[in-house]
Order: sequence, then C-alpha cells, then structure tokens
Amino acid sequence: MLAIGTVFLVLLLLGAPVAFAIGLSGFTFFLTSDVMPLSIGVQRIAAVSQSFPLLAVPFFVLAGHLMNESGITERLFKFSHVAVAWIAGGLAQVSIILSTLMGGVSGSAVADAAMQARVLGPRMIDQGYSKGYAAAVIALSSLITATIPPSIGLILYGYVGQVSIGRLFLAGIVPGILMMLFLMVAAYLVARRRGYVVAQSTRPTARALAAATWDAKWALLFPVLLVISIRGGVFTPSEVGAFAVVYALLVGALAHRALSPQAIARAFGRAVSDIGLVMLIILMSGMIGFAIVFLQVPQQVTGILLEGISNPYLVVATILVALFVAGLLFESTIIVLLITPIVVPIVQRVGFDPVHFGILMMTIVTLGSMTPPVGVAMYTVCSLLGCKVEEYVRESIPFVAAILVLVAVLLAFPDLVLFLPRLAFG
Repeated sequence: MLAIGTVFLVLLLLGAPVAFAIGLSGFTFFLTSDVMPLSIGVQRIAAVSQSFPLLAVPFFVLAGHLMNESGITERLFKFSHVAVAWIAGGLAQVSIILSTLMGGVSGSAVADAAMQARVLGPRMIDQGYSKGYAAAVIALSSLITATIPPSIGLILYGYVGQVSIGRLFLAGIVPGILMMLFLMVAAYLVARRRGYVVAQSTRPTARALAAATWDAKWALLFPVLLVISIRGGVFTPSEVGAFAVVYALLVGALAHRALSPQAIARAFGRAVSDIGLVMLIILMSGMIGFAIVFLQVPQQVTGILLEGISNPYLVVATILVALFVAGLLFESTIIVLLITPIVVPIVQRVGFDPVHFGILMMTIVTLGSMTPPVGVAMYTVCSLLGCKVEEYVRESIPFVAAILVLVAVLLAFPDLVLFLPRLAFG
C-alpha cells in the first residue's frame, strides 16, 4: 500500500492528470504483487463501469446543465434576491440562498461557485464589497451543495461505502439548511460591521415574495419531488437522475420555453466533458479500491485508531481531522473514492451511523475545494473575480469558522442529521 501511495503522490507532484495518477498507482499494486495478475486490474476497471447506482452521476450532471440552460437558474436568482436582498450584506445573502436552492439543481460545488462568480460577483464588487469578501461568500456558500440532494459526492460515498443513497439524501437536508443559516449569520456580521450596502432598502411585500415564488415554482418543486419519489419507492436514486433529465427538458421546453436545440446541444456538450472527467477518475479508482480491501487496510487502520480510544465520537473526530488535512491537499472526489472503503468499516465497528458520518465527511472534504493549496472552487472564483488568493484566505476565515462550528454541532447532536431518515425509513 505504501508503494501505491508513493507512486500516486509522485505522479501528482509531476503534474500528471488525477485520473492517470490513480490508474498508474493502481497498476503498481498488480505489477508488484506475487499473487494478483495484471489482468485482474483491467477487470476491476471494467467491473466498476458495470454499476447501476453510478448511473445517477451522469444523469444528475446532465440535468444540472439542462436546468442552467432552461432558465431555472435565472428564476432562482430572482427569488433569492426578492427574499433576502434587504438584509445587511444583501447580495452575499442572495448568494447563500441561491447556493442552497442550486444544491438541488447542479449537485456540484464547483459548478455552483463558477456560475455565481459570473452572475453575482461583479455586482457585489460594483456595490462596494471587497473582492475577497465576494469571493469567500461565493466559494464557501457553494459548500452547501455537498449535503443538499442531489449531491454527487453523497452518491459516490453511498456507492463506495455501500450506504443507502436515499437515506443520505434525506440526511443532508437539515445540515444543508443549517449551513445556510450559519453562513448567513457570518455574512451578516461582517457586512454589518463594514457597512456594506443592502441590495434593496425595504423588505419585500407578501405579494412580491409570492410572485417570485410562483415564477420559480418549477425549480423549487424539483428537490421536493426528488425526495418524495425516492422515499415513496417510485424511483431509485439512479432512476430519479433520469427523471431529473426529463423534468429539466419538459420545464425548459414547455413551461419556460427557453430550451432551444442550440441550448440542449450546449448542455449535452458540457455534460459530456464533466461526465468524462468524473467517470474516468471513478473507473481508475476501482483498482485501488480492490487493493485496499485485499491488503486489509481498513482492519489495520482500525487497530491503529482504536488503540487507546474507546469513545466513538473521539474516533470519528480524529478521522474528520485527518480528512480535513487530506481535503487541503486532494480533490474531494479522490478522497471519497479512495478513503471511504477504509473509514466506513471503522465508524461502523465503533457503532457510529455511516449515514451520519457520510454527511460530516462530505462537508469536511468538500471544504478542501474552498481552501488552499489545491482548492478548485477557490481558484475558480478568484480567477473569475480577479481576486488575490491571500485576500480570499483572509476574508474566508469567518465563514470557515462557521462551518467548523456547524460540523462540531452535527457531530455532537446526531438527531439533527438522522431525524429525517429515521422518520421516512424507520
């Protein structure tokens, strides 16, 4: 296992694409093994591609791009602006609300951050917000998509860890809403202290709010239909991904009348690029996943972690700290695919609910996308807004602190995470 990790790190340092670094390090195991022929490695790649649950990933990626082209994103922005633009730090509050609503559309933190950086970022800067504050709000609020269904990270965690994706989707709703509230409070306190202007001076009337809600009804209805259909047994998580594609096409073409053949072609083109990137990483990780199980790495790590620690919360807290450090160095998809097979057996052995742990894990590892040195969302937003990374880091401290406090609260009070799954599934 040490040889695999060494090859992986060396290839990354040399600038190799992530998928190829994973694939070549996986082949290292089979090349150096005395009992495993190389052909098994190729078979493992093929075996991963034959997974029905993984169909949810390309379906939701495609649905997200179709919804962006169908006018859903624009209507969600208008609804968010009417609802919260009157609060101190008005456009920052709009960004946070929009991220919460977009979590049920894009499913991707980086996609959400990039979209908002193009739409909201310039407006925030024009209204006197510092570039660092605008970038920090946009990037950190996109973390909400890590828990709000249909989070692609939760789908991968459920697939790799053999955890119910339906339960994970329901478990992510309350933490996602709480994250929204924690970030809104942080944005409010900073904006109030600096005297940032509000986007609109008066609270919305009930009539204006109702009109904005009605205009965005199809977008707001989608997450509700998603959860109800999974809980009611109408669709599996993979099938509901296909439903999301059909829903986006119908809403865009019939309800909003904004989905032209050219828009559909753009959505498919962008989706193919994103799906190819994600699926290649997933396929290559099949070899390392097999090596992890074959070498009994979970059992060895369990023995190390449980030595001298009997409290399950301390074990999980230790794992989360390690994941936070890993998230600073590696992209969240890599961590989920490679680390989940190791840590899920550990948390189950100490009696910790894997659904509860999945929400905590996805929040922590996705946070790495917003922090240096390799934060993809951070660099994306900073480049689009022309913001220096050091300014972003300084301005992001209140928001990172709010998220870490929330993680501690969710760890200490598991019912906040598990209430809805228990209510729905028993």
